[in-house]
Amino acid sequence: MADLLLELFSEEIPARMQAAAAKDLERLVIGALSDRGLLFEAAKAFSGPRRLTLAINGLPAKQPDVSEEKKGPRINAPEKAIEGFLRSAGVSLDQCEKRDDGKGEFYVAVIARKGRDTAEVLAEILPEAFAKLPWPKSMRFPGSTIRWVRPLHGIVCTLDGEVVPFTFAGVQSGDVTRGHRFLSEGPIEVRRFEDYEKKLHDAYVLIDPARRKEIIREDAKQQAFVHGLEPIEDEGLLDEVAGLAEWPVVLTGKIEDQFMDVPAEILQTSMRTHQKYFSTRDPKTGKLANRFIVVANMVTKDGGNEIIAGNERVLRARLSDAKFFWDQDRQTKLADRVDALKGIVFHAKLGTQYERVERIEALTDFLASKIGFEPSEAVRAAHLCKADLTTGVVGEFPELQGTMGRYYAEHDNEPPDVPEAIQQHYMPRGLFDLIPTSPPASLVALADKIDSLVAFFSIDETPTGSGDPYALRRAALGTIRIIVDYEIHLGLREIFHQAFLNLQSGLLRSGRLLGNFPEQERIGPKFELKHHDDVIRSLLSFYAERLKVALREKGARHDLIDAVFSLGDEDDLVRLVARVEALQTFLKSDDGANLLTAYKRAANILKAEEKKDKTEYSGDPDPQAFVLPEENALFVELATASELIRAEIERERFVEAMGVMARLRKPVDAFFDKVTVNDKDAALRKNRLLLLSRLRSTLHLVADFSKIEG
Repeated sequence: MADLLLELFSEEIPARMQAAAAKDLERLVIGALSDRGLLFEAAKAFSGPRRLTLAINGLPAKQPDVSEEKKGPRINAPEKAIEGFLRSAGVSLDQCEKRDDGKGEFYVAVIARKGRDTAEVLAEILPEAFAKLPWPKSMRFPGSTIRWVRPLHGIVCTLDGEVVPFTFAGVQSGDVTRGHRFLSEGPIEVRRFEDYEKKLHDAYVLIDPARRKEIIREDAKQQAFVHGLEPIEDEGLLDEVAGLAEWPVVLTGKIEDQFMDVPAEILQTSMRTHQKYFSTRDPKTGKLANRFIVVANMVTKDGGNEIIAGNERVLRARLSDAKFFWDQDRQTKLADRVDALKGIVFHAKLGTQYERVERIEALTDFLASKIGFEPSEAVRAAHLCKADLTTGVVGEFPELQGTMGRYYAEHDNEPPDVPEAIQQHYMPRGLFDLIPTSPPASLVALADKIDSLVAFFSIDETPTGSGDPYALRRAALGTIRIIVDYEIHLGLREIFHQAFLNLQSGLLRSGRLLGNFPEQERIGPKFELKHHDDVIRSLLSFYAERLKVALREKGARHDLIDAVFSLGDEDDLVRLVARVEALQTFLKSDDGANLLTAYKRAANILKAEEKKDKTEYSGDPDPQAFVLPEENALFVELATASELIRAEIERERFVEAMGVMARLRKPVDAFFDKVTVNDKDAALRKNRLLLLSRLRSTLHLVADFSKIEG
């Protein structure tokens, strides 16, 4: 068995592309080997700033011999059909066998292929695999059709210590690589992975990104500990800097005192975004400290003092800009910035951020009225929630929108809950993110997300399988989290309807909708919104799917969500979730499981008979026509249960409603044991089918049992 060592050595590969490129390289090479019958014992890929490495152990020295049979046309087929088959199979007629399948004779080509040396196969498949690497961005090589991420300088490819010769992008494979750009000199000859890894380590290159991350993490903790601090964890930044340094050296610098009165978020974002520095904090107070951690790719004789000084100079300039924006922004009140939102387009069809804020205000007020909450602070927060988009800090650091709005609102002495609501109205940003912590913040967050959903669904900009550019799935999940976790009783149809009316009236005023010609200048193309009913229907379906995602973590069954949602009469998410949970508990009991079985049996009988009779059996059966006590008993129980179930659901006592359903098990079982539904007497048969229809409609008061699996 032989081992393969492969390295692609190039100019610096962007850090964000390295890990995916290593996985893609491994996938493409392994796939090509498997397609050619070459199995192996293990494979591992590595990535770094200037190289992608792949090590495969246990490859056979040669492909196995294979024999392949290809079925051809019948012997009496047209001559051209036979010739085409022979060409495609690469054989002559003399090399074909005749076989009989009982319907006549046909040709079979038996193709024997001798296995080739693995090195020969590798020389063929590797250039093809390299060319298929799906780089997010790439460049074309001069005089070649090949595109790659950065100029390629070298290829190492050895099999069992011997070079596998081939050429890719004008570069010839060999057994020579190079170490660290500044800390090593001259070429490095390698044969196998073991000596490759050791020699590169001696040349100040760590090929394993996991090892580089570990060193950065541990050294950062040690460096911070010396100053009585701790680094602020940032996995995304750790991944990035591990892709920037082949030999990471962790150093600590100091932030000048003049910048420490700038909000911590600005300092952290500036250091992270522009300089790739880790921030530190005091473990006792949790406050941002005046030290930063930088990862260098260099060992110096002075212990990094010059590197630290240089980074401190650069940081001083960066933070001077940030401090300037911070000081300038506070000279204008947040409320005075709202009008400037008229110059920021939210979407060509949906108007400006100012128009959007008007809709969010109106919807916040409406939501507050629906839940009986005093709206003043929530509406004020809605009015100001996007004003920080016009500030210098948010212009420089868009990720701080909301956070800066809170700071500016506090500076302007806005009412107590307003600053918090401005910051938190973007929450939750994901399925597991925190949700707003106050009623005003929750109301503005709901209004903001629901306005976006209704607006984009109204112009048919909905998520697809390949993309969700406006993060509408995340918005829907966010509203579900807020509504369900805080048990806010809201009817989705009514809220969507109000949001649609807000959108429509705003677009009519601005002249964007067809058929409206106001005196003011129209902005953008004129268009029509989707029909109101179509928008509401699409949104409810969309929410049903998002609710499945949200409840999956709680162990809720997706079919039960469908069963409750599809009734069409339940759009209060809190009640809906309670009904699903109660139904799931009920179906786990013997009574629930047996009643579901009985429902399926009744539904199947009705479906078959309705199809045969070409009619729908609905309405009440005639109790005077019953001839067996089991029929009458079931009829009485269904009549009683219907009223009780309606009453319990209206009082939101869903567990009790399931208890009423459980009492149906005994009369239903007795009915199917003693009663023949398809009686010879047509009138009796019809009456019994109507009784089954009554059973079906009674159970549908709780959920559409036809949607339930099992």
